[in-house]
Amino acid sequence: MSDITVKDSNGAQLNEGDSVTLIKDLKVKGTSETIKRGTLVKNIRLTGNAGEIECNTKQVKGLV
Repeated sequence: MSDITVKDSNGAQLNEGDSVTLIKDLKVKGTSETIKRGTLVKNIRLTGNAGEIECNTKQVKGLV
C-alpha cells in the first residue's frame, strides 16, 4: 500500500482495525439491505483508495 491517508467525516485519520459508526443510512448495491445510521462497524480494512474501506457487518459480509 502507498502513503494514502484515509480520514473520517470529522477529519480523524483511520487505520487498519479501527471501528467506525455510520453517519447516514447506507443502501447496499445488489441487495435489498439498508444499513442504518448509527451502526457500529468494527475492524475496518483499508483498500489503498482514500474513498473506500472494506468491512463486515451483521447484515452484509465483504462490504466495500
